[in-house]
Amino acid sequence: MQKKTLMVFDTTLRDGEQAAGSRLGIQSKLRIARQLEKLNVDVIEAGFPISSPEDFKAVQTISKEIRGPVICGLTRAIPKDIDVCAEALADARRSRIHTGIGVSDIHISGKFRDNKYGRTMIEKRKKIIEMSVKAVAHASKYTNDIEFYAEDSGRADKKFLFEMVKAVIDAGATVVNIPDTTGYAIPEQFGELIYEIMSNVTNIDKAVISVHCHNDLGMSVANSLAAIKNGAGQVEGTINGIGERAGNAALEEVIMAIKTRPNYFNIDSNIVTNELYRASRIVADSFAMPIPPNKAVVGKNAFCHSSGIHVDGFLKERETYEIMKPEDVGFPKSKVILTARTGRHGVKHRLEELGFTFTKDELEQVYQRFLSVADKKLEVYDDDLQAIINDEIHTVEEKYKLDYLHTVIGRNTAPSATVWMIVKDKTVQGSGCGDGPVDAVFKAINTVVGNSFKLIEYFINAASEGTDAIGTVTIKLQKDELTVIGKGSSTDIVEASAKAYINAINKICSYSKK
Repeated sequence: MQKKTLMVFDTTLRDGEQAAGSRLGIQSKLRIARQLEKLNVDVIEAGFPISSPEDFKAVQTISKEIRGPVICGLTRAIPKDIDVCAEALADARRSRIHTGIGVSDIHISGKFRDNKYGRTMIEKRKKIIEMSVKAVAHASKYTNDIEFYAEDSGRADKKFLFEMVKAVIDAGATVVNIPDTTGYAIPEQFGELIYEIMSNVTNIDKAVISVHCHNDLGMSVANSLAAIKNGAGQVEGTINGIGERAGNAALEEVIMAIKTRPNYFNIDSNIVTNELYRASRIVADSFAMPIPPNKAVVGKNAFCHSSGIHVDGFLKERETYEIMKPEDVGFPKSKVILTARTGRHGVKHRLEELGFTFTKDELEQVYQRFLSVADKKLEVYDDDLQAIINDEIHTVEEKYKLDYLHTVIGRNTAPSATVWMIVKDKTVQGSGCGDGPVDAVFKAINTVVGNSFKLIEYFINAASEGTDAIGTVTIKLQKDELTVIGKGSSTDIVEASAKAYINAINKICSYSKK
């Protein structure tokens, strides 16, 4: 039997960004989109254009810059949503509008309780189908690639779901998304649901069935694979499985499952799998969500062996304990040794291998910082480079910039800090005392910026090995309803903390203007 090709729909930039406390700038989204293009995903869901001016601009920018995959925008089944989405997608080489509505009785009775949608469930269902058909017809004015999502399909009445799917396909939907919105499904049941849709919807041959599974019970990948086995032609998910609540199906796991078990699934994808590792690291860094070492496929321990029996078997025959080759997913085969004697070309080459491209001025900025770090270390590692980039290449306007930092700590001495900051080309001094040197620095910075912020999260990560490692501090900072992620790196962890705090403040100032 001839193998089918699975379409891969990446929603890292839309559903992935709905993870609590996540917010990406346009340049970070574009960086991820460029890597998804290298990964050769079929569809990039770039955002929800009507949700905010920032999201609209991100979808618009990605539509202009990314020419390989289909660029998709999400909407509700509302004409205004669809109009705005079409405007954002206007420059895309190939565009898709993704519209839809809740179909489970739970969603219908909760979202459409107003009597204008009908007084009984039968009346409300009829109204929901009418709204869905009109939304698809409206979207068809802008594109012939229309995806319809039947939200909460996993808990929907099957007969009504079949009726809905048939109606939107008749209206022009080319893809119908069957989401397990709440992660409620069990693999056997979800696979059976897809099989029944394929068997009972008479016009199903005119559309592709897609699945979008959440991970609330830890079964998003298993549910996605069960759906693929039963006829789904498109899978939706995110890199590293990030997303709302417990996240989405991790695309790297779904992709490598069908690649590793070809005889079972009898389906392939267009994914360039050796770009998965790089995609995983770019997403983890952009969202400030470290990858657990034991994460399937891309965790740093995924191809490590330590048990005596395992090591012995592995050394004798790799396949004894490895079902995939690390190079298949892009794990580094060897380390490039970067030192103070490495020239610009060598640093540029390694940065490009890691997925970074810079302007001439940005590269020079990174290289000068690289030399500063290399003078203090015998070797600069890939993670050091990542830390340098986070610290030197800013995607927001620097309203505040650290110029000088001094802390005083000691036994029986109250920790204190003094900072000098550049504000509108003037140097402003601030000082503060705190429970420790980092707290003192934050309070000193607050005296300069004249604002108080709520620190939601603070964590430190050694970017590489050794006592001379660069430390990267990541914080989540809140001002009113806005929460941002700030990062800073230095061999001095107090300085790294100050940089992360200021980076977050600059983001808050930048986003507040929009």
